Amino acid sequence: MTADRRDDLLVLLAAALPLAVLLLRERLIAGSAGFPLDDSWIHLHFARNIAEGAGFAYNPGVPVAGSTAPLWTLLLAAGARVAGASLVMVKTLGVACALATALVLRRAALAWGASPPTALVAAIALLWSGPFAWGALSGMEVTLAALLVAAALLALARDRLVLTAVAGGLATLARPEAVVLLPFLALARRPTPKRLALFAVVVVLALLPFAAFCWATTGTPVPSTAAAKVEGGLLGRLLGLREPARVTWLDRPLAFGVEWLVWLTSTHPLLPLALPAIALAWRGSEEPSGSSPPNRRRGGRALGIVGLVLLAHPLAMAVLAPYRGPGFQEGRYSIHLLPVALLLLAVVFGPWREAVASSLKEMGGPEMAPQTLPARDTGSARNRVSVRNSALAASLARVLYLAVALVALAPAADRYAWGVQNINAMQVHLGRWVDANLPRSATLAVNDVGAIAYFSRRRVLDLMGLVTPEIRPYRREGEAGVLRFVAERCPDFVIVFPAWFPEITARRDLLTPVYRVRLERNEVSGGPEMVVYRLARCAV
Repeated sequence: MTADRRDDLLVLLAAALPLAVLLLRERLIAGSAGFPLDDSWIHLHFARNIAEGAGFAYNPGVPVAGSTAPLWTLLLAAGARVAGASLVMVKTLGVACALATALVLRRAALAWGASPPTALVAAIALLWSGPFAWGALSGMEVTLAALLVAAALLALARDRLVLTAVAGGLATLARPEAVVLLPFLALARRPTPKRLALFAVVVVLALLPFAAFCWATTGTPVPSTAAAKVEGGLLGRLLGLREPARVTWLDRPLAFGVEWLVWLTSTHPLLPLALPAIALAWRGSEEPSGSSPPNRRRGGRALGIVGLVLLAHPLAMAVLAPYRGPGFQEGRYSIHLLPVALLLLAVVFGPWREAVASSLKEMGGPEMAPQTLPARDTGSARNRVSVRNSALAASLARVLYLAVALVALAPAADRYAWGVQNINAMQVHLGRWVDANLPRSATLAVNDVGAIAYFSRRRVLDLMGLVTPEIRPYRREGEAGVLRFVAERCPDFVIVFPAWFPEITARRDLLTPVYRVRLERNEVSGGPEMVVYRLARCAV
């Protein structure tokens, strides 16, 4: 077995540990398998409808761009077509994307100049990151987005412009925040007008079909989910939302920047070192011709430019289309950038032995090969000891990083398990209750549209606007507007968190409680209680 195949095998074996930890905690806390977010069921509901021939629609026959991750939704649809829509299918695809991301990241680290041991540790560190392990089993798109980001990094290292643009464009279709990475990928290597134009054309071709679908179904070039969730910023202004300039340009960027640092630190205490590594990466470029093998230069300008996305990410989230911060829901809007951060750490801080050997050479000592020690004593014993010590220090640093990652994995496993418990106990339970107790012809107005729609297969009106974009003008009027929408559409039942609509749910002349579910420990649901109401009359 070659060393390359051996390292790939080690990466695959290493993935078993975090997956086992999360699945064990899920079994102990939730009692059964599930998803830690209701949004995961939204993807699967779309996917099942597509696989069954109903089109990209939430209510069959009504097309809607209701997914901010259409590439993931389409991948699930393909899986549902082949193997049926199920938890196992979704989690299998999520884990497969996670494994592929780690394997691609290892190759990207090697291509950018990291040593094989350091590249291996970077891949394992990704798999052992709590948010990434969460993403693999969450039913969400984060591991697919991370895979495409890692693929873009590998293509960029090999100076494959078209492949870099394709991977970057597809990453945006898997997680829209990845759009922030695109300009840095475009500018990283020889940004001539011809190369920039080619990059832009490829990206536009990748994004244009979904943008056209969004325009046809929602009237905007962005999906209805983005239009419904955005809370301000530049996109909010285009959609008619107004907020003080201080909030847009100062308060929110500062808050998101702090949250970004907190999330990086909670993911791994050493991960914030990726930020100063951006500057250090620039120093590794412009090595003399012939000084290193092809594609083995230590980062350099290209990697430094790409690394700037770690600084731009929280600011872009705050200014362009803000909803929640970088750490929201285990960092689901940020996990796709973990390959960038780990690549920087591997390339900039990984080559301990080589750095020591280079320093010794400059001081007049013997030159030490980066991977082997000299067979004969050709210099001072002190220099040989220094190189041996540097090798030991590098090995200890790698072990320490992985050990700390394991410590941080435990609380992430508990958060995952409690998320599954909450969604199973509330939204999944209510979806099954509706299926068993309400008429098949019933229309439901809901504020959590995932599992309830998936398990009940009833027609739904989404009071939050994710898959019912026509409610957006009503929502600008607050509860009064939502009540007017309900009165006009006249659903048979309303299923909501009373805490979200206190005025509406207090109207006993309009809503009659039929069934309720309350969580003893709420970690991820929008409220501790969700109630099924019968709409008594449609007139307000």
